[in-house]
Amino acid sequence: DPHGKFSIDPQFGVIRTKKQLDHEAQSVVVLTVQSQLGTSPVYSSTQVNISVTDINDNPPVFLTKSDRVTISRTQLPGTAVYIAHAEDKDSGLNGAIKYRIASKQSNAFSIDPSLGVVNLTRTVFAEKQQEYTLHIAAEDCGSPPLTSLLMLDSLAVKIVILDINDNSPSFMSSTLSYVMENAEVGFLVQHIIAKDPDEGRNGQVTYHILSGNENKAFVLDKITGLLTTAHFLDREVQEHYSLTVMALDDGSPALSATQVLTIIVLDVNDETPIFLKQLYETAVHENQDPGEFVIKVEAVDRDAGLNSLLQYEILPGAGYEKFKMNSDSGELVTAASLDRETQEVFSVKGSSCHDLGSPSKSSTAQLCLTVLDENDHSPLFAKTQYQISVTEDLEEGSDILDLSASDEDDGLNGEIMYSLIDDTYGAFAIDSVMGSIVTTKALDQETKSQYTFRAVARDCSTHFPRSTTVMTILVQDVNDNVPKFEQGCYKASVWEGQSPKTDIIQVFATDLDSGLNGETEYSILSGNENATFLIDSTRGILATNTGLDYENISSYRFLVLLASDRGIPSLNSTATVLITVLDVNDNPPVFSSPEYHIHVKESIPIGSHITEVSAKDCDAGPNAEITYTIISGNDKGHFCLDGRTGSVNLTKTLDYEDTVKFTLIIQAT
Repeated sequence: DPHGKFSIDPQFGVIRTKKQLDHEAQSVVVLTVQSQLGTSPVYSSTQVNISVTDINDNPPVFLTKSDRVTISRTQLPGTAVYIAHAEDKDSGLNGAIKYRIASKQSNAFSIDPSLGVVNLTRTVFAEKQQEYTLHIAAEDCGSPPLTSLLMLDSLAVKIVILDINDNSPSFMSSTLSYVMENAEVGFLVQHIIAKDPDEGRNGQVTYHILSGNENKAFVLDKITGLLTTAHFLDREVQEHYSLTVMALDDGSPALSATQVLTIIVLDVNDETPIFLKQLYETAVHENQDPGEFVIKVEAVDRDAGLNSLLQYEILPGAGYEKFKMNSDSGELVTAASLDRETQEVFSVKGSSCHDLGSPSKSSTAQLCLTVLDENDHSPLFAKTQYQISVTEDLEEGSDILDLSASDEDDGLNGEIMYSLIDDTYGAFAIDSVMGSIVTTKALDQETKSQYTFRAVARDCSTHFPRSTTVMTILVQDVNDNVPKFEQGCYKASVWEGQSPKTDIIQVFATDLDSGLNGETEYSILSGNENATFLIDSTRGILATNTGLDYENISSYRFLVLLASDRGIPSLNSTATVLITVLDVNDNPPVFSSPEYHIHVKESIPIGSHITEVSAKDCDAGPNAEITYTIISGNDKGHFCLDGRTGSVNLTKTLDYEDTVKFTLIIQAT
């Protein structure tokens, strides 16, 4: 009894409690009791076991006043989600604990009263509530029972329902949006909104453009969903966009949804009308009644609506009052009858076509209108008659006069064709297009000195209007006969060495003209550069002017010019003269060398070739045929000479001891 909780009566041995006992502190007390008889020193002892009986004086106590657990929405009914635990210091039934849910926000949970296990009674998948708070009370089985009924003694368990990413985002914003094409960069086009009923990251949505933004026209803030323009838009380039937008949550795995957002670009009047052509060219017939269709002009405006509706008109200018234009269709018609001969071409500016936008835009195009001709005029010659003089020496095909007629009409109606009527004796013709009168044969004043005929001008239309003029052509005499040699080539020969002024040959030419035109004279035209020859200008006798040398020049070839020096113009003809110089034997043969030195052995056999001599003669023919002979030095007949070739051969044996040297004198004849 270290704590002095008991006392004993020393006389009677009664054990009494001195202090309150606590079963929970000590349930069994073992006392050792000693006894002594009188004053005897002998003691005896015994053990007294005292069991302290429990009374229900301690209520159950939770070790923590609050707790928190998380569960998944997909947990199945019957799943244990929490185990409540309380302690009671009492024992036995006093310490046995029963659990119950004192207050709850839902019937989704139950508790095992003995074990304190909190179970899920139903699924919470569809629950919108994200957390539940259960107040769990503990009660012992004592009598009377003690409980943790007060809130301060109960256990508050917060059960948090964990979200799973089982919902895809859902778009709330419109699938159609409009934006003006002149919107500034950064203009808000659409606030894209998508909702995700999941919680936390599972419900956090980001936005992305999947397709349709190839030209980077728009920027999408992935957090806020604000879609803005990235650069200026042009409706005329692209009038609508179809963006595939994705809303993506941050769950794992992530879920997404897509939406096709159609963006209509609204037109502003920023395009100027453009004519299909800047220059319209067409033609219209003259003399037509007003209202004749001329041309239709057309312009396009890439804007839309009223901005693209066009009105056409003619701008004031020269001749514009003769036309009028349909303001809606652009068709141009005549307002008056046209006369090509008064004005053939009209150059009109047509104002395009202002559009109906605000402010209006316009452009212009040039109209070039050509008035087509009607055959309402006849050709006219400049004169009613012509008289000209021509010389008889005109070549065939010579142009003697260019007639000119005019026709105010155009095209075939104004193309004039010329012809001749009456007999021209085959001497003249006219170019049907150019009106040039040409000779068709050589004229001869001595045969016919005057021609009179008519020329006709007509246009190429089917009506053939025409006019005529009278032509008188006078033929004048000219020096038209060329002197002619009796021969085209004269040949003659003359001995060399003749004295100057020796006549060689006489040439002769005739001229059919008379008077001064028929008087002829002769001269050497070429080939007589050294004045070797001269010719009598009147008689045509060709003679030597210097001595001739056959060995120098053996033949001469030159032209003799015959001229009518008083005719205007002077006419001439030529003939060739070939003169051969005859050879005279006036040149002796000349050896190629005055001396020949030959060395031979005395032992060479008879018939051996010793040498060959050679001479040349500047003469020709037989005068140059050379014969060789030995005239001295061959007294003993040791050598023979070929008179034609000059070859020297051995005919007799040589003996050095007899004769050491031979000197032969050879003559060329």
